[in-house]
Amino acid sequence: MTDLRNFKPQAIIFDKDGTLIDFDAMWGGWTLYLAEQLRDVSGQDVKQALCFAMGYDQISKKVRADGKLASNPMSYLYELTIEVMCSAGLSRQDATKVVETAWCIPDPVVLSKPFTDLRNLFSQLHKLGIKIAIATADDRAPSQAMIEAFDVEDYISCMVCADDGIPSKPAPDMMLSLCKRMNVDPSKVMVIGDTTSDLQMARAANAGLAVGVLSGVSSAKDLVAFADVIIDSIDDLHAYLEHLAENELPNSQNGLNPDFAF
Repeated sequence: MTDLRNFKPQAIIFDKDGTLIDFDAMWGGWTLYLAEQLRDVSGQDVKQALCFAMGYDQISKKVRADGKLASNPMSYLYELTIEVMCSAGLSRQDATKVVETAWCIPDPVVLSKPFTDLRNLFSQLHKLGIKIAIATADDRAPSQAMIEAFDVEDYISCMVCADDGIPSKPAPDMMLSLCKRMNVDPSKVMVIGDTTSDLQMARAANAGLAVGVLSGVSSAKDLVAFADVIIDSIDDLHAYLEHLAENELPNSQNGLNPDFAF
């Protein structure tokens, strides 16, 4: 990793859930609430079955890295919920009606818990001339509501979401689309995410730097095969940006020090 010491990105592409905000709080809370809604509509207590299907551990209050919640879009989770209701004894038709009535999306304001002061972090990036983008497996409406709630919309150049019709991670399409919109070569981009899908997307698109964060569903063991650098959370980026600011050169070639990151 010595050759990455002088890498400064022209843009950073962030994953959302598990990277910018607490994944377990958002999606675990949503799964439990959805189970309550399904029970109220159908009279069936499917909490245990739904949590198992989604990949949420009620005891540890953690989303499993290999679970369906970790990297699948809402459209997939919707169909999965219908299957759960079918497994409870409902016909496909009845299960579909129940899910249609009970379905809800996570509250992007109430359930969103950021890992750092996002406005401060994005402001620092903006001052350094580093563009900001988001690539998420969540849908656009809740993602937009989240960035508005944290008052960071003005700092974000662009965003791609699960319902935009672009092949999702680990395919490279989301990243390549963002790079095209920002007019930035992928080799000049840092990708930060908490899942192997995030980092595989970065690799497939030939990103300049793939950064894994341990704040989400994955362990260092999960990420190490795909990450150039692993950090605890995006809160660590504040020190990195201070380093960039202090060592800024006219040709803007300073960058992430792997010794710091590890």
